[in-house]
Amino acid sequence: MKNDSIVIIPTYNEKENIENIIRAVTALKETPNGTEHSFDVLVIEDGSPDGTADIVKRLMQTEEMKDRLHIIERSGKLGLGTAYITGFKWAIEQKYDYIFEMDADFSHNPKDLPRLYAACHDEGYDVSIGSRYVSGVNVVNWPIGRVLMSYFASKYVRIVTGFKVHDTTAGFKCYRREVLETIELDKVRFKGYAFQIEMKYTAFKCGFKIKEVPVIFINRELGTSKMSGGIFSEAVFGVIRLRLDGWFRKYPKRK
Repeated sequence: MKNDSIVIIPTYNEKENIENIIRAVTALKETPNGTEHSFDVLVIEDGSPDGTADIVKRLMQTEEMKDRLHIIERSGKLGLGTAYITGFKWAIEQKYDYIFEMDADFSHNPKDLPRLYAACHDEGYDVSIGSRYVSGVNVVNWPIGRVLMSYFASKYVRIVTGFKVHDTTAGFKCYRREVLETIELDKVRFKGYAFQIEMKYTAFKCGFKIKEVPVIFINRELGTSKMSGGIFSEAVFGVIRLRLDGWFRKYPKRK
């Protein structure tokens, strides 16, 4: 029987992490209130030369992962935003009710997934965000420069857009399917950090309810970070464009 929730994990050169993260996600069995609940996994694989896809496909052949683990392979590094949009469209077609974003490197703790699910399923929110900054600064093992860059980027977004979310660049989220069906995914512009901001801001402008769930973000121990200065600068300048959209664009409204 198919689960109602799918966790989308984009990958590029994640052979050190991918099997462990898949097993950690699929091992989850219940929500915070004790009801039974499990997650399926969709890997969006961008042509990793390190054999990440081979590991996923081997796991797909096992009985425990049958019909629970899926992969979409792409020809190369096409951007985080396009990876998620590819996954969103697939998950919508498959009629998953709750669709998650998550990194492969354990910076997002799989044990927090049930809390994000509960915020949407039990509390009635449309989007739940695993937030590093809603209750202080909850980041472990990041260089102080990167902590400050991320924290003040979110402050900057709040000031420019008036959007009252503390962690606007967070990549750990749960969407109800209706949100992704309403947002015009083919009109999403950005590929990096700004993609995360744009998706949250668009959901807000469409009239959906958003909750920040406090989480602790732990810097990766294995593999290499994909962050770059270009991705961050896209967010800085993209926010101004989002503010202009907020004034002039007609956003689709929830049904």
